[in-house]
Amino acid sequence: MAKTPETEHPNKAFGWAARDKTGLLSPFHFSRRDNGENDVTVKILYCGVCHSDLHTIKNDWGFSYYPVVPGHEIVGIATKVGKNVTKFREGDRVGVGVITGSCQSCESCDQDLENYCPQMSFTYNSIGADGTKTYGGYSESIVVDQRFVLLFPEGLPSDSGAPLLCAGITVYSPMKYYGMTEPGKHLGVAGLGGLGHVAVKIGKAFGLKVTVISSSPSKEDEAINRLGADSFLVSSDSQKMKAAVATMDYIIDTVSAVHALFPLLGLLKVNGKLVTLGLPEKPLELPIFPLVLGRKMVGGSDIGGMKETQEMLDFCAKHNITADIELIKMDEINTAMERLAKSDVRYRFVIDVANSLSPPP
Repeated sequence: MAKTPETEHPNKAFGWAARDKTGLLSPFHFSRRDNGENDVTVKILYCGVCHSDLHTIKNDWGFSYYPVVPGHEIVGIATKVGKNVTKFREGDRVGVGVITGSCQSCESCDQDLENYCPQMSFTYNSIGADGTKTYGGYSESIVVDQRFVLLFPEGLPSDSGAPLLCAGITVYSPMKYYGMTEPGKHLGVAGLGGLGHVAVKIGKAFGLKVTVISSSPSKEDEAINRLGADSFLVSSDSQKMKAAVATMDYIIDTVSAVHALFPLLGLLKVNGKLVTLGLPEKPLELPIFPLVLGRKMVGGSDIGGMKETQEMLDFCAKHNITADIELIKMDEINTAMERLAKSDVRYRFVIDVANSLSPPP
């Protein structure tokens, strides 16, 4: 008899799942594997709601594999550790991010870049090392190989720290790799959502001058007074955009909708770098003239490896960087997804899993 999600593994589990591309989430019984020699079992306290959760439950990218239990910004308590586990003890506060598996032997894995391993498996909507489907953090617990578990630093709050496991590393990694950390340099952050608002805070912690580039004039006050940006540029204001031409050293583009790159490339100085992190559903047009005439570069980046993710958490703890969040209960998730689709959140929803997820009688 074919195994169901409930009978696939020995341990009963409970969460919320989407069954089809309507993306509607509802209570879901499934199972988790036994805690193996290299595993850590995590009782989930909080889980952030990422834009990719929304894309996945609605199959926007075309590779959703239902039922989907989303969630890859997980903070919880280690309740069991396998006998080979050296980095964690029961009772530790830990994090689990976007990935929970990789081959652990290729060139990328050897360089602590598990996120670029061809056999990398995601925390949800993926196939794990044991050949079974992965289910994410909109659930009561999760079992993860120790390599993909992070120690949550003291002083970093569990709820507002959770989104750093995706949004934080997604902006921190390219800033380090592309050399966008030189104090006094000028960083543009395009898009002020979940990623963008964290990019502003991390940029300021590196000592950069930060300008937010947004299509929403209403976000100016928050960008400057709440998040600490130095200036604000409305992308539709052609006069101000013209005045800002060739003033920026780097731009982090977090916009996930289809948008023009030409105006952003114009804001860069000679040798400027534009790093795109949003994942629009259709290809963007890349104008070559501004690249050639200004020796400019366009690059991309996808989360970060485990070592760098730990480094990012420690950096954020040291600089008191957290996400600005709206805490919700599990049964408020469908309303939250509707609001996220309209960008109506400042700036990340986080589910209070431990206090609001309970199986029906």
